[in-house]
Amino acid sequence: MQINISNSLSTTTGIGLTLFFTLFASFSKASVHQSIQHQAELYVQQNAIIDNSADLTIKAAKIDERIHIPQCQTPFAFEASQSSLKQSNVSVKVTCPNSSWYLFTSVQVQQTKPVVVMSETMSPGSLLSEQNLYIADIPINRLRGSTYTNPDHLIGARLKRRVRPGQIINNAMLCFVCKGDKVTIMAQTKGLQLKVSGIAQQDGNLGDTIRVQNAQSKKTVSATVSSTSEVSIHI
Repeated sequence: MQINISNSLSTTTGIGLTLFFTLFASFSKASVHQSIQHQAELYVQQNAIIDNSADLTIKAAKIDERIHIPQCQTPFAFEASQSSLKQSNVSVKVTCPNSSWYLFTSVQVQQTKPVVVMSETMSPGSLLSEQNLYIADIPINRLRGSTYTNPDHLIGARLKRRVRPGQIINNAMLCFVCKGDKVTIMAQTKGLQLKVSGIAQQDGNLGDTIRVQNAQSKKTVSATVSSTSEVSIHI
C-alpha cells in the first residue's frame, strides 16, 4: 500500500498553522483586553480621591473578551467624572481618539484602615479588656469620629452604650474617666509634684479637659485626662 506522505505532511502542517494563528489571535485579543484593564486601574490610581494614610486596593472589572476592541493608532484615552472618582466604584470611559469607538468599564477602589473593633456584645458600664478587642481592616467610608489603632490604649475604658461584635470603637461610645469616678489629681509645677484625690464631674477620654472636684477642699478645677484613674493640672 502506498501512503501519500506529502499530502499527510501538508494536511498536518495546515492544521498546525491554523491552530497557531487561532491561539495567537486569542492571545492578542486577551492581551488587549487585559492591557486596557490595567491602564484603567492606573488611571484611577492617579486621579481618584485617595486617602494617603489608608491601605489601597484597586481592581478593574474583567472586560468580556467577546467585545471587539479595534486597533488604535494612538494610545487609548481614559476619563471619569469627578463625582465618580470619589466613589468606591469608579466608572471609566475608554476611547480611541482617532475613531468613534468607546466602552465603559468599572474599577473598584477599596481604601481601608486597621482599627480596633469589638469581639463580643457588651453592656453600658462594662470595662474594656484585651479579650474583647481586636484589630480589623475597615473601609474608610465606614469610619466615624475618632477611632483607635491599638487595643492597649483602650484597656480599662468604660462603655457608655451597648455594643455588638464587629462594631468599631470610637470616642463617643466610651469614657476613660466617667462622671462620679474617683481619680487622682496630679498637680505639677516647677520641680514639684502634688497628688490629691478628686471626683470627676463629667465624662472624659484621654486628652480631654474635664471638671474635677478636689475631694478635700471641694474646689472644682479643670484637668486633663491622663489615664483611667488620673487627671493632671499645671499650676
